[in-house]
Amino acid sequence: MKKVIDKINDLVKDKFEKCGYDRKYGFVTVSNRPDLCQFQCNGALAAAKEYKKSPRDIANDVFGELKDIEIFQDISIAGPGFININITDEFLTNYINDMYGDKKLGTSENEDPMTIMIDYGGANVAKPLHVGHLRAAIIGESIKRISRYLGHKVIGDVHLGDWGLQIGMVISEVKRRNPDLPYFDENFNGEYPEKAPFTIDELEEIYPAASKLAKSNEDAMKEAREATSKLQKGHRGYLALWKHILNVSVADLKKNYGDLNVEFDLWKGESDCRHYLDEMITYLKDNNYTEESEGALVIDVAKEDDKQPIPPFMVLKSDGATLYSTTDLATIWERVNDYDPNEIIYVVDKRQGLHFEQVFRCAKKTKIVNEDLKFDFIGFGTMNGKDGKPFKTREGGVMRLRDLIDIIKDNVKDKLRNNDSFTAEEMDEIARKVGLSALKFGDLSNQVTKDYVFDMDKFSSFEGKTGPYILYTVVRIKSILRKVDVDKTSNIINPHSDIERDLMLSLSKFNEVVESAFIDKAPNKMCEYIYEVANQFNKFYHNNKMITEENMEKKMSWINLSNLTKDVLETGLDLLGIEAPDRM
Repeated sequence: MKKVIDKINDLVKDKFEKCGYDRKYGFVTVSNRPDLCQFQCNGALAAAKEYKKSPRDIANDVFGELKDIEIFQDISIAGPGFININITDEFLTNYINDMYGDKKLGTSENEDPMTIMIDYGGANVAKPLHVGHLRAAIIGESIKRISRYLGHKVIGDVHLGDWGLQIGMVISEVKRRNPDLPYFDENFNGEYPEKAPFTIDELEEIYPAASKLAKSNEDAMKEAREATSKLQKGHRGYLALWKHILNVSVADLKKNYGDLNVEFDLWKGESDCRHYLDEMITYLKDNNYTEESEGALVIDVAKEDDKQPIPPFMVLKSDGATLYSTTDLATIWERVNDYDPNEIIYVVDKRQGLHFEQVFRCAKKTKIVNEDLKFDFIGFGTMNGKDGKPFKTREGGVMRLRDLIDIIKDNVKDKLRNNDSFTAEEMDEIARKVGLSALKFGDLSNQVTKDYVFDMDKFSSFEGKTGPYILYTVVRIKSILRKVDVDKTSNIINPHSDIERDLMLSLSKFNEVVESAFIDKAPNKMCEYIYEVANQFNKFYHNNKMITEENMEKKMSWINLSNLTKDVLETGLDLLGIEAPDRM
């Protein structure tokens, strides 16, 4: 379906053009003064300079053509030349009915869908997920869902850190604890055990111990580096142990990401691009893209118009070892080769902006990607405590993600304890969904690039701009719908009040908001929108007695309008990766 704003824009632009003005000046927006009008066009002010006429005269010219358009209820000129527009109830109601009968709620899928890859995990194997992994996961998941809703082919990749020094640290620590394991026997030629020599709990204890030791002991760091080198050169025993680390970690990561309602299409890591490294480095050398600098192999990616210095991209260190930048470039090589994407989106901490600018420039300069491929770096801010510093445990350590989820779930459960109509299992499931809504909506409602303060009491409140408030609205509508027979064949009729009209206007913007959230990669726009819809519905609900209304045409119209509101809210929540319970 064509968006309401686009329908109005086309009509107004046509009239600007008919009056001899450029169409671009007929641009219409939703009014920032809803008390005065629903839509407004300020183009006469912008056109005044070009046409050497007063804005008011231009507005009057166009007004003469607009006043007879039948979908406009009334048009007026305000101030120096603002054109204020209200649409008819008939037009709005017809649009709402078309939207109600459409499985995508009026949203059209893209006629020329793109292949989009989103890199939004970034967890390291052998380590538990912590709060620092939260934002990448839930922002990336929402961008993926919004993009898919518009018909694009989207491939989400967790891109694990599974091939660096931390693996060498783990291997060397396992060797210190269990030196008799066959993985460390250079003469062992048999099959290695199928079962890992550690559990996930043991593995999550091994890494911090190994890291702490390596940082304080030069010999331990040397052992870790040697283990990393042997692994990357194909040491048979170390490769077998690495596979155990990967399998145990990934099984646990899938569970933890699943608890967040986050799913990936690819569970690849840095290691998956290693087969391309030699080929890529040879290509870079043969095509004279590289040069030596203090023994290292680098590529100059600076541009003449750079306002700040951009360091060279380092391909190999002076000892011949690869770096994080090398594997990132090789991963792009792999993605282009295997998936031929139109766009690659990276959802990463904004502090890595310079690194990815180097990577993107290098990929373009060396023609690893063509000029049409779009790179998009979504650099997110940090989640901070009330002290303004990165969120930590009371003891000052980095909080595990599973602990944060449990804390907010328990916080919600305490607020639900007065309701004794639920079984323990039902209560736990409701608390899980409501708790995740608090956590995810609290995060996603912020502009991605900004830091924000994690306020548990505020986020888990059932009032205000929160996830639980949106869920409570959905549950309220479901409760109404359980008490009546919904007849979707009956039409929604013209609004009976300003409050009802405002709700319909809000609902009509759904497709516009989805498209805007996709273009700007901004889940916060969807948060703002569903909060607006929930607010409008609750005003409508308190203003009307739907169940006891005696006029059946009016009653069924209200029920269908409520049902459409539920569909819009649940779809919006799903695009944010949030599930709504049936009761709470």
